[in-house]
Amino acid sequence: MLARSDNVAAPLRSAARIAAIGVSEILDIGARAAAMRKDGHHVIVLAAGEPDFDTPDTVKEAAWKAMQRGETKYTALDGSPAMKEAIREKFRRDNGLDFAGSEISVASGAKQVIYNAFMATLDPGDEVIVPTPYWTSYADIIRIAGGVPVLVACDATNGFRLTAQQLHQAITPATRWLMLNSPSNPTGATYSEADYRPLLDVLLKHPHVWLLADDIYEHIVYDDFRFVTPAALEPALRDRILTVNGVSKAYAMTGWRIGYGAGPMALIKAMAVVQSQSTSNPSSVSQAAAIEALTGPQDYLAERRDSFRIRRDLVVDGLNAIDGIDCSRPEGAFYTFASCAGILGRMTPQGRKIETDRDFCAYLLEETKVAVVPGSAFGASPFFRISYATTQDELREAMARIAAACDALVA
Repeated sequence: MLARSDNVAAPLRSAARIAAIGVSEILDIGARAAAMRKDGHHVIVLAAGEPDFDTPDTVKEAAWKAMQRGETKYTALDGSPAMKEAIREKFRRDNGLDFAGSEISVASGAKQVIYNAFMATLDPGDEVIVPTPYWTSYADIIRIAGGVPVLVACDATNGFRLTAQQLHQAITPATRWLMLNSPSNPTGATYSEADYRPLLDVLLKHPHVWLLADDIYEHIVYDDFRFVTPAALEPALRDRILTVNGVSKAYAMTGWRIGYGAGPMALIKAMAVVQSQSTSNPSSVSQAAAIEALTGPQDYLAERRDSFRIRRDLVVDGLNAIDGIDCSRPEGAFYTFASCAGILGRMTPQGRKIETDRDFCAYLLEETKVAVVPGSAFGASPFFRISYATTQDELREAMARIAAACDALVA
């Protein structure tokens, strides 16, 4: 008979492809804030990339009607015909682009669209150029797919935008993709037609490089900025551009998990192979809701955008009034990305030195109960990101707490 010690399970051996990858730092900060709230603290969480608006009633009603009709079964693998037709209509209406249904993929969130694309196209050693600051998941998805993220630092003085010279210098024979996100998470930076043109000219000279355009914040832009997407600007690149979007941000449907991509049919078919062995089709009920979001009334988008603009100005003005913090005014999304370089080197009332942006963000959470995300999580220091997708009262209180915490530091 085996002794008990002989029957002890061996420790888990994680796959090498995830050994260096952890859970998102944003989620970790959110978890710490939630624990503090559970202990009775009034924590203001400015870390999540989620609108505080509710999903529109017309969208919820469409989902209910779909359930009543019995639309609760499997759909086509990468989106129902009706869902794809709604996406086609959206691209025609908003972007002047005409895609066939076979050029569209629907997945459980825009993140899965990106994951499918990289899993379908990257071999070990293939490179993907990622301008920084960048959304944290980009690099990790690339690594899981076997690729190599090539992080290119974009300077704040250029609005955190990639330049044509930087792109040209980053391209190698191993480059497979360039990723661009406009408006950007975490900076709110945008690319106008004039900003895109030099980058597209570089890509025209390098036919082995494809472009993934993440347009998820398309409808959240300010100050008369005109959103454009690369596939609409350069028809010669259409056959190597994947345009990614979804309903999460503009329509406040984060939990419904519907994203979509449009690009060359061969790529879409390859992405479907990946999806067929992971989630299969996205939720039938969520697709019914997304159809209404994309084809129904759009007037509330402007109303919500105006609300976000007011909050943006409240936060930017509040931050710039604090000695040691410098914040540019973003043109899109619902984030500010402020420099805390002037804070570094100061001492907390407890005698701890603020040496990094992580130190500063930890200080804010511990001492003022305001949760923000360090720029290092996005590949850029010393900055910190605030999501202003919360109420004006909460934002005013957060600005007051941050100002008081900074005033308490000793130079």
